[in-house]
Amino acid sequence: MSIIIEPMPRPIEAHLIERLARCETGTIGHFEHQGFLNGNLRPVTPGVRVAGTAITLRTPSILASPMAYLLSVARPGDFIVVDRCGESKHANWGYVTSYAARLIGIAGIIIDGPSTDLQEQREQGIPCWCSGASPITVKGDQPIDGAINVPVSVGGVAINPGDAVLADDSGIFVCSPQRLVEISDEALSRQAREQVTLERLARGESLLEIFGLAPAIAAALGESR
Repeated sequence: MSIIIEPMPRPIEAHLIERLARCETGTIGHFEHQGFLNGNLRPVTPGVRVAGTAITLRTPSILASPMAYLLSVARPGDFIVVDRCGESKHANWGYVTSYAARLIGIAGIIIDGPSTDLQEQREQGIPCWCSGASPITVKGDQPIDGAINVPVSVGGVAINPGDAVLADDSGIFVCSPQRLVEISDEALSRQAREQVTLERLARGESLLEIFGLAPAIAAALGESR
């Protein structure tokens, strides 16, 4: 048996998580280029945006036991992040784990590997981002092997327990709690300005006019003649 169990991280305050959940990952991507997981991790259920506090699991084996333990200590609002250490054949998340997660009230789960029972997951309403589907599941009758609440590497990004996680259709973003206010403030400000841009477009203005590019384009056209 080989297992490392570190203490649960401090939950990020609910009002800060709610504020982050109002941000779009695509908006954050306009001014932040770090902290975005690889695009091959896609949502099982489209049209969902959730945020939460990262709790982590590193499990290179195909065992279900570490996941069962993590679900026994998970709290409402936690966002499970699973590092499969490159194992991509077996699923360690499916219907039963989604059901258990719904009872707990976790925010969501990210798996650097496949999951199974996709339709049942959608019915349970627990948002999951993973690399795809696999009908081959893990074994739960072997010795426990894994690490709980340790730094992990998922989707090409280093993630620490207690980090803030935001996930939607466009991608997954992770940052330290210390940067959460700064990033959410900037994203919400940009989203408010974007709404003004949409309103101006609806009134008949062009993007060239709105962005102040008309003079530059006119000058460029004049020089090319």
